[in-house]
Amino acid sequence: MVGPTRIVDQLRRKLGEHALKLQHTADGIPTCWIARQNAHDALRFVKDEVDQPYRMLYDLTAIDERMRMHREGQPASDFTIAYHLLSFDRNEYLRVKVALKSGQPPIDTATDLWPAANWYEREVWDMFGIRFQGHPHMERILMPRTWVGHPLLKDHPARATEMGPFQLPDEKEEAEQEALRFRPEDWGMKPGRDGTDFMFLNVGPQHPGTHGVLRVALQLDGEEIVDAVPEIGFHHRGAEKMGERQSWHTYIPYTDRIDYLGGVMNNMAYLMAVEKLAGIEVPPRAKVIRVMLAELFRIISHLVWYGTFAQDLGQLSPVFYTFNDRERAFGIIEAICGARMHPNWFRIGGVAEDLPKGWEALVRDFVKYLPPRLIEYDKEVMRNRIFKARTQGVGAFTTEEAIEWGVTGPNLRACGFEWDFRKKQPYSGYEQFEFEIPTGRHGDCYDRGMVRVEEMRQSLRIVEQCVNNMPEGAYKSAQPLACPPLKERTMHDIETLITHFVGVSWGPVIPPGEALGAIEGTKGNNGYYLVSDGGGMSYRTRIRTPSFAHMQMVPRLSRGRMIPDLFAILGAMDFVLADVDR
Repeated sequence: MVGPTRIVDQLRRKLGEHALKLQHTADGIPTCWIARQNAHDALRFVKDEVDQPYRMLYDLTAIDERMRMHREGQPASDFTIAYHLLSFDRNEYLRVKVALKSGQPPIDTATDLWPAANWYEREVWDMFGIRFQGHPHMERILMPRTWVGHPLLKDHPARATEMGPFQLPDEKEEAEQEALRFRPEDWGMKPGRDGTDFMFLNVGPQHPGTHGVLRVALQLDGEEIVDAVPEIGFHHRGAEKMGERQSWHTYIPYTDRIDYLGGVMNNMAYLMAVEKLAGIEVPPRAKVIRVMLAELFRIISHLVWYGTFAQDLGQLSPVFYTFNDRERAFGIIEAICGARMHPNWFRIGGVAEDLPKGWEALVRDFVKYLPPRLIEYDKEVMRNRIFKARTQGVGAFTTEEAIEWGVTGPNLRACGFEWDFRKKQPYSGYEQFEFEIPTGRHGDCYDRGMVRVEEMRQSLRIVEQCVNNMPEGAYKSAQPLACPPLKERTMHDIETLITHFVGVSWGPVIPPGEALGAIEGTKGNNGYYLVSDGGGMSYRTRIRTPSFAHMQMVPRLSRGRMIPDLFAILGAMDFVLADVDR
């Protein structure tokens, strides 16, 4: 792994000694402030010109700095643009920050460097009102076109009680319906070619399979897809805005609802960032418990994908079998956590409770039960000649294309690139486990399915190792900022009782700083970028989801294919719209 100071020195030589300012962060990611006029050159340099380049635009977001109190050593600004870049060769992130003042000219777009920047920049415009010069289609992406204001500004209302009562008179309803009308000319689409008229077809907004409410506007020449425009935002609930009004502790249940098939795995990335900010070390037993439950939820999520993917392509039986197996896994989750899909069971510093009596037998039974079932599904689905005809060679992309578009997880590994954050950047003790990284060769829909099937087998290996090697000891850190604090001494003295009461009701006060917590989620890399202003709640909560990046590839993968291929492409991606829209 190349030292983080090396890229800083290279940037200084490129831009000049005084064109770059370093910032210390709790996560140790090299963080550079670059002047607005130098930002595009700096991004191009680290992507294309340095050795071991930062080829992936991992995330792009903004921060409204106008109410922030603790910014020691940072350039003055009203807003900050934050680019998170990832170098696979160096195995490290780079954070590039640009300070913006109100009334300044727009910042240059990065869409000429990364196609993935398109949606990220639209989101920044939508949420903050910050424009990007040269962007091909600067329009709202999550909020309705008729929305007034930019929701992640600090002066935008955060609660419905801060707004007037909702009303929908006839004229407003008509205006909203008209705003939903798809206009091909807005997207540069022509009405026809070579004397043939194109047809424009709305796929949705509906619920294709069980993936969430989505609309895809198709430009068709007969049944051939000429172009496609995904429209998202129907599932948007303001998850990042909610982070500004929930305590560090009470925000945990909201993370369950992002990738709502991933359960406690959503908690992991968020809590890793909080624990970096607070300097909390999680005990070994809590780490292994977290890994075991996260891998169980990876299996649960993949079982949902397996059945619904087959259903999307016309196989009706597998979904009943895979959902039955999912129920068996949920039985374990419910026995341990007390809830099923949204257990909200991880805590700052560990987990909510220790493992209950009898957990071991439940897990061992499931580890023995599932492998023969997966063999049966291989026969029914993966070896089915119709399934193969519908998926092999469909929706393929190369490793280079995947990196350009920000693809992570099984979709990236299906291209043959052996990259798994559990192996490359181990967290929660994953380096102590033995498991393989499944990869494909062709990067098509079939290989994306094959990788996920094999991942379930590898997750079972990890779960079995958790059972065989579960450490003794504490299930939660004794560090004062762990929340809720341990109760053992609450009835011994009033000071401890008060501390526990305040910790539970108000939550901990996290030191000022910022940190990224990133994990190998069920659908790819899931990351939480948190900014603390030294208070009891997050100043800025940024949720980087894999499905947002993946959904942006739909037009690229669909062009030239037939309408049925679109559903194979969507199903093979394994997206969830709550993960896209947040």
